Amino acid sequence: MSRGYKAEHISILKDLEGVRKRPAMYIGDTGKRGLHHLVFEIVDNSVDESLAGFCNHIKVVLHRDGSVSVEDNGRGIPVDIHPEAKIPAVEVVFTKLHAGGKFKKDVYAVSGGLHGVGASVVCALSEWLEVEIYREGKMWYMKFARGKKIKSLQVKGKTNKTGTKVRFKPDPEIFETIKFEYSRIKTRLEEIAYLLPGLKIELIDEKENKREVFEFEGGLKDYVDEIDRNREAIHPTFYLHRKKNGVDVDVAIRYNKDFIDGRIISFVNVINTPEGGTHVSGLKSGLSRALMEYIKRENLLKDKIEISGEDIRVGLTSAIHVKMPDPQFEGQTKTKLGNTYIKNIVESIIYEEFLDWLYKNSQYSKSIVQKIILSAKERIAAKKARELVRRKSFLRSDVLPGKLADCISKDPRKSELFIVEGESAGGSAKQGRDRYTQAILPLKGKILNIEKTSLGKALSNEEIKAILTAIGAGYGEEGCDPSKARYHKIIIMTDADVDGSHIKTLLLTLFYRYMRPLIEEGFVYIAQPPLYRIQKGKEVYYAYSDTELKKILKKIGEDGVNIQRYKGLGEMNPEQLWETTMDPKRRVLKRVTLEDAAEAEKLVSVLMGKDTGPRKEFIEENAEEVQNLDI
Repeated sequence: MSRGYKAEHISILKDLEGVRKRPAMYIGDTGKRGLHHLVFEIVDNSVDESLAGFCNHIKVVLHRDGSVSVEDNGRGIPVDIHPEAKIPAVEVVFTKLHAGGKFKKDVYAVSGGLHGVGASVVCALSEWLEVEIYREGKMWYMKFARGKKIKSLQVKGKTNKTGTKVRFKPDPEIFETIKFEYSRIKTRLEEIAYLLPGLKIELIDEKENKREVFEFEGGLKDYVDEIDRNREAIHPTFYLHRKKNGVDVDVAIRYNKDFIDGRIISFVNVINTPEGGTHVSGLKSGLSRALMEYIKRENLLKDKIEISGEDIRVGLTSAIHVKMPDPQFEGQTKTKLGNTYIKNIVESIIYEEFLDWLYKNSQYSKSIVQKIILSAKERIAAKKARELVRRKSFLRSDVLPGKLADCISKDPRKSELFIVEGESAGGSAKQGRDRYTQAILPLKGKILNIEKTSLGKALSNEEIKAILTAIGAGYGEEGCDPSKARYHKIIIMTDADVDGSHIKTLLLTLFYRYMRPLIEEGFVYIAQPPLYRIQKGKEVYYAYSDTELKKILKKIGEDGVNIQRYKGLGEMNPEQLWETTMDPKRRVLKRVTLEDAAEAEKLVSVLMGKDTGPRKEFIEENAEEVQNLDI
């Protein structure tokens, strides 16, 4: 290696070469999530036309050749020559990063696509992309391949319509799979339709001869009702839509009879913000102010107990959508709103509107308050149990769960906890682990389904108690403290089969409901055990997917190859389990995030709730597409 380091060693990647060189920087990954991100980038451009008031119809088609098209009836991308680039504006949009109309308020006052990288990134990562533009009575056409122009802009005919149609085929050189999932695209399009009443969205699958139309005049009210369709409501969903100081606020609020921790699903300019932000803070404080004032004025609190924000949100399902200019997000991933002035705007609107609703609907208000007071009493009664859990976790290591094989290290930053399905796999994990940094907690069978039980019963369940005690961070919206966790990596390790997926779903539900801050801090992971062991002579390979198996076989050849399909972790000996799933240098871990919070909320309720009807409907709709259900 040369010791010299001069200007000549600095590489400049031209145009979109950088995107193709490091695609994960722009779309997250090159797996299924990144693949579908391409579709949503193009859809978001059409949505921005709708937000600007120029589009009321979007059509998405999954074509037989593996390509996808997105068409809208907006204004159409400009085709005139760009004054600086000296090429057609549409060519600038698809070949230059950070180019678009979202930076000028006279074009898009409200927009979700803020970084100007969407269309060009999709173009760069597509085997081919073609665009049709309908404007000024003409139909224009242009085509690209892997980010480069291959057909110049040309007029192909006359038309009376306006809008843009983009059709592209993902590049198999970039992506692990180029097969789109209908259900994943449907979920996002359906969500958009709820957020933008009056917008009609079509989804067509040519291969399956399937067509659905999403159009919801009820907006967020319909959205919350759909999410909670298998839960029993205390009152008809409360809904408000108000504009204040240039900010458009939509909110839906519904209290249910169960005692599950509250859920707030939030959006800014149609972008899901799973980590919340100032708009969510405003909703929480406005809701608390209204309810506490109502309770005080009506003298409904007879006992001297302190009501917390956590009590007020028990059983709550709420959705908020704020449309505003210049949203400031924490990080480019757009997961948390940071504009401070939004909190006061949202808080004042919620306080005024919901307090007025409480007085006008006293038959429902009293039931909500009774539930809040019951929740406060249960929380206070459970406080001793929580303190006991923490005391056991931190002060008395001798009373940790008996089946926990703890690690030697007491530094949480270096410590990992594997929650393992089954005693057999737990035994192998204990033998194969790094005893200094890795702790093992084996589970016996499936844990309690917390969607179907109260908090008190959940805390008395031995498996759940063992998990809480081992982690030591506490539980609940305000009781879970990540800084007190004994491990900064909590790894769910289950079999790669239906039962394993079920256990994984139950565990994720537990973390999502009662230990959500651990997910927000990035402490929760899912282990990815291999599906196949491939041996040729003395060489051994592991494949974590069918696609990877094919790549390995193509590389080494199929003659004299022995392939073993793992059905469960228990089939691996300690050395294999360490080598494939536990060794930090070679393992594959998937960090659990809140990016798909809205979808997860809906799935958890449908799959884990008391009503079997929606669960049966979901299984029937997705049976052919789902191999191993995950959240």
